Amino acid sequence: MRKLSVRARALTASAVLAAVGAGTFGAVSANASAPAAESIAAVKADASNRNLQQSTHLTVAAATKAAEAVLDAAKKENQRVSVAVVDRNGNTIVSLRGDGAGPQSPESAAKKGYTAVAWNAPTSELVKRLAQAPNLKDIPGTLFLGGGAPVQAKGAPIAGIGVAGAPSGDLDEKFAQAGVAALGR
Repeated sequence: MRKLSVRARALTASAVLAAVGAGTFGAVSANASAPAAESIAAVKADASNRNLQQSTHLTVAAATKAAEAVLDAAKKENQRVSVAVVDRNGNTIVSLRGDGAGPQSPESAAKKGYTAVAWNAPTSELVKRLAQAPNLKDIPGTLFLGGGAPVQAKGAPIAGIGVAGAPSGDLDEKFAQAGVAALGR
């Protein structure tokens, strides 16, 4: 084994000390950036001034319960579907592809869920609106086919359940409604 020169050992030691120093500085900096009591007080003041808004969201557990209820309802009728539960903004909380469901069904389910929550209406009702406003179908991320149902809290939409893969939108929507009903139990 070859010995390192004095210069190489000095450079190696400097590099190790620099790395340790940077780690220590980073830890101190991270602690210094923790929220101070004044910041918390500022948030409370904003809340009392109505500058903040609270919203209701489904938990992952609730979304999973709804999605599993959908798959159970579909299985009882020997249907192979996918289900997606999305939040108010269309972000997927839970997506389950049932055994044997088609490859297009997960994406279709998510779009149906988003469409239902965005308009706070079942997608079968929204399909009827296309006669008066055919450009609705051009809105990105939406799918105007039966199979989406909104989830509401105090009359406001908080999530959407989309189902795809059954031979008809009516069946897809029936299964989506089973998911909504499971949240009330």
